[in-house]
Amino acid sequence: MYLNRKVAVVLPAYNAAKTLEATFREIPFDIVDEVILCDDASTDETVDVAEKLGIHTIVKHDRNKGYGANQKSLYNVALSHKADIIVMLHPDYQYTPKLITAMVSLIGQELFPVVLGSRILGTGALKGGMPIYKYIANRLLTFFQNVLCGQKLSEYHTGYRAYDQAVLRKISFQTNSDDFVFDNEVLSQIIYAGIKIGEISCPARYEEASSSINFARSVKYGLGVVRVSVMHWLQKSKLMKFEMYQMQ
Repeated sequence: MYLNRKVAVVLPAYNAAKTLEATFREIPFDIVDEVILCDDASTDETVDVAEKLGIHTIVKHDRNKGYGANQKSLYNVALSHKADIIVMLHPDYQYTPKLITAMVSLIGQELFPVVLGSRILGTGALKGGMPIYKYIANRLLTFFQNVLCGQKLSEYHTGYRAYDQAVLRKISFQTNSDDFVFDNEVLSQIIYAGIKIGEISCPARYEEASSSINFARSVKYGLGVVRVSVMHWLQKSKLMKFEMYQMQ
C-alpha cells in the first residue's frame, strides 16, 4: 500500500521459470500489495515456480495467445481486484524491480499517471548488453514515433510500465493487438487522450535466460510500430481539421 493506494505488480510470463524467482525476490513488498502472474501456455515450469514462490493470483492461458493478450488478462484481473496503481514488469529479470518504489511514487504523488522505465535514458542499454541492431532500431523507431505523435519520449518499447488505474479504465486496451505491438498501441491511446507520461532511467540486463523475440518477429514488430504511428498521426490530423471546422 502506498498513500492508501493498493499497488499490484503484474507479470506477463512465458517460459520464465529460470528468471521468475530472481525477479520476484527484488519486488519491494513494503509497498506492493499483490503480485499477479499470467502464464501464456509456457512449456517450462513457470507455473510451478510461481506457486512455490507464493504468488496467489495466477492466470493460466490454455493456449499461447500472445504478449498483448497476456497483458489484457493481467489488467482485467488487477482492475477487478481494485488495484489503484498497476506496474507491468517482465519476469525475465531484464529490468530491476527495485525501481517499482520510484515509479509508484511518481503516480502516488500525482506527478504522472503513467511512468515508463526507460533503458535509453543514461547509458544502460548497451552496457547492459542490448544487441546493437536492437538499439539502432529502437532509436530510429522512437524518433519516428516522437515526430508523428508529437512527443519527446526516450523510448516506446520498454517492458516496464506503471499506470494509474484510471488510465487503464479510460483507454480501450481490449481492442488492441494480442501481439507485441500491443504496448505501442497503448501508448498511442494514452498520448491521444492527452495523458501525461513520465520516464525514469532503468538499467537493463540481457542474458541468455532473458526473453527476446527473433529477427523475423522484430521486423514484424517494427512494421507494426510504423503502422500504429501513422494511424495515430492521421487520426490526430483528422481531429485537428474537425476542430478548425468547428471554429469557423
